[in-house]
Amino acid sequence: MAALTREQFFAALAPTVIRVRGEGSTMFPSVRLAQNLLETGGVIHPWNNLSGIKVGSGQTNAYWHGEAVVKGTWEYVDGRNVNTKAAFRAYTSLYHFYKDLDLLLATPRYDRVRKAETPERQAQMLLACGYATDPNYPLKLMAIIKQYSLMKYDLMGKPPVKPEKFKDAEIVAVVHGGQAVSDGYLVHGATWVPARLVGERLGAVIDWNGKQVTVNGVAIETVLSNAKGYVKLRDLADQLGLAASWDAMARVASID
Repeated sequence: MAALTREQFFAALAPTVIRVRGEGSTMFPSVRLAQNLLETGGVIHPWNNLSGIKVGSGQTNAYWHGEAVVKGTWEYVDGRNVNTKAAFRAYTSLYHFYKDLDLLLATPRYDRVRKAETPERQAQMLLACGYATDPNYPLKLMAIIKQYSLMKYDLMGKPPVKPEKFKDAEIVAVVHGGQAVSDGYLVHGATWVPARLVGERLGAVIDWNGKQVTVNGVAIETVLSNAKGYVKLRDLADQLGLAASWDAMARVASID
């Protein structure tokens, strides 16, 4: 995996972190991003586990489907670091990872984490509630937050506003390459996406012929709302030779 600069690392994660915050996550984006850097060293692995969530009981849920990888790790035990191996959860996307972590943090054990009113307090409560074993964990998180000005992300994450033509649709996450790239609007089993935003992210040439969106010169079914063209994700995928899939439990549409 290619090495990322710190700026590239945060830029890659921020859209998904902000999206999950907008969906009601109690985790401050600044704390979440600092955790990710501290616990991965700035590497986004293909299994999309950024906070060392272990397999645990093995009970699957909407966001973790049972996949795992075995990796070396260390634990802080009796005042010293101990090297060991453990089975860690593997995720379809970063969105799945963050949502699964929120399920863990929704348990009574982490009540003080959820109720924290500042990033500093939340970092302290992660240690106090037993999420981390390193006594310097809160100090390390706050140092990262300060160094990279991560609190700016705490001001983002507002609930999404639906386009007029999709006011009755369910909003779902659309992911590509493990990252959330857009909102999607689920109508009668089809996920509609903003054509230019998603298409250009995938390297397509998106245009307008006066009636429909064109993808690499080919017109496809279009809904125009608020001066923006929306197309079915599966139609877009077909034009690009990609596959679109739907995770009904997690309510996530993927294009890869």
